[in-house]
Amino acid sequence: MLAALLMTALPATDPLTPLQDLIPDAILDIRYATGDNLTGRALYPFPAALLRRSAAVKLAKAADSLRSKGLRLVVYDAYRPLSVQRLLWAARPDRRFVADPARGSVHNRGGAVDVGLAGADGAALAMPTGFDEFGPRAAHGAEGVSAQAAANAAELKAAMEAAGFQALAEEWWHYEDPAAGGWPLLDVPFPGLAK
Repeated sequence: MLAALLMTALPATDPLTPLQDLIPDAILDIRYATGDNLTGRALYPFPAALLRRSAAVKLAKAADSLRSKGLRLVVYDAYRPLSVQRLLWAARPDRRFVADPARGSVHNRGGAVDVGLAGADGAALAMPTGFDEFGPRAAHGAEGVSAQAAANAAELKAAMEAAGFQALAEEWWHYEDPAAGGWPLLDVPFPGLAK
């Protein structure tokens, strides 16, 4: 069922791919499957993290680089249905932090991922702010951040950029595949995806 749904929206050569297929040690902390997000309620019926395969391969490269340093990726969000983007916009209609669903987000194209870092044991490492904590301290290179959190964010950014992602200046956790801008917006709901 998943393959049939995805093939209607994507070329067979670059389908949405579960990240754990390529990065089995990734820690899924999918915040939109819980109430621990800017809306205060679960927006996904279960935790899942998918990207278009070409972007997932890049993320696997970043994960390999981090793994060689005793680090693991923590994934907060990846592909996001356009219908969920509308819910986020309704909760926080601020283009600095949430993409207007009228134009869509790179998340809605399967080309953006929100990530943090954990140690090899899976324990989360200090980062500049919490995920989706919007404000000046969430920006790359922000002042008023602990030295360890700044170093961890810099390590993450270096690995992600070396793998071919671009950082969003305002959010230490958000990375985009530069090729994704021309990909179609998708609204395949999570119930249509395999768990």
